[in-house]
Amino acid sequence: GAEAMKINQNTVLQGQRVTLVPYASAHVPRYHKWMQSEELQRLTASEPLSLEQEYEMQRSWRDDADKCTFIVLDTERWSGQACADEDCMVGDVNLFLTDTEDPTLGEIEIMIAEPSYRGRGFGKEATLMMMSYGVRNLGITTFEAKIGQENEASICMFKKLHFKEVAVNSVFQEVTLRLDVSDQERRWLLEQTDHVEEKGYVELKLPAGVLET
Repeated sequence: GAEAMKINQNTVLQGQRVTLVPYASAHVPRYHKWMQSEELQRLTASEPLSLEQEYEMQRSWRDDADKCTFIVLDTERWSGQACADEDCMVGDVNLFLTDTEDPTLGEIEIMIAEPSYRGRGFGKEATLMMMSYGVRNLGITTFEAKIGQENEASICMFKKLHFKEVAVNSVFQEVTLRLDVSDQERRWLLEQTDHVEEKGYVELKLPAGVLET
């Protein structure tokens, strides 16, 4: 599956509330600003990085075959094209292939970094879109989510998406939730995301008029 993750490099998934685009260097300054927040550091169990480190991280993620990252944009603001990606960014969603023995297992992470977008279904749609992408394009049949015990909103959301709690790690104060994608779950997932349009990232960004020449 070394090639598997590369395939999202120019994929755009446009949903109703959210649009997922590959994490590009243009997104780094805004992402870096988000990650200065102590609350987000706590929720994502991450250390604050310098801007330079954040650019390095973005490059390594882009080249990492075991990780698929999309930046979550506000569809309404973005599709008007009046606003640049970085002005429409609301969070990110990641899929990690953590188990070398089992390439069908994906660990999923969602972060809605902009507080005004939380609790409005943005995280839910982004997660469903990423799961559907993982099932269709990456051959994922089992999803896991590891979430801090105090992050009740996130735990609750994954349970609504049919995940079951399978483990609690009291040392890391973390809950593991899992979803096995049966045929029935697969059908449900594809139904939930059948409104999503897949587009190419590069062509969307060409200024008007370039194509005619």
